[in-house]
Amino acid sequence: MATNQINIKNRRASFDYEIIETFNAGIVLTGTEIKSIRQGKAGLTDTYCVMENGELWVKNMYIAEYSQGSYNNHVTHRDRKLLLNKKEIQKIAKAGEQPGYSIIPLRVFLNERGLAKMAIAIARGKKQYDKRQSIKEREDKRAMDRMFKR
Repeated sequence: MATNQINIKNRRASFDYEIIETFNAGIVLTGTEIKSIRQGKAGLTDTYCVMENGELWVKNMYIAEYSQGSYNNHVTHRDRKLLLNKKEIQKIAKAGEQPGYSIIPLRVFLNERGLAKMAIAIARGKKQYDKRQSIKEREDKRAMDRMFKR
């Protein structure tokens, strides 16, 4: 089976947060949700993860309704459970309790078996001056690339 090129990213994550550690988690989905993800119709804007009763949940994740779905279609912004092993959940829970740390989704992708996975990260929010520094570094890199291409 050929690998599918589905890679839905949270573009604001690297700008707003400093990524500390990443994990790959499975997502509990219904039939029409996976079909929409395979069509690339999902978004991670304003999405976040929370721990509830020892389980990790992703909140506010958008998955468009499946176009051929009937009355069995899913709700677009429902909470979805993430699947990790016990040690990973404990590590994420411990980091999520610390002040200043967040659990954020980075991207949704399909693995080689065709299963939907989500890359999540333990992250620390950047301050305004950190964001300005990131922009300055990016612009300096572009300028250097332009200089060497001439």
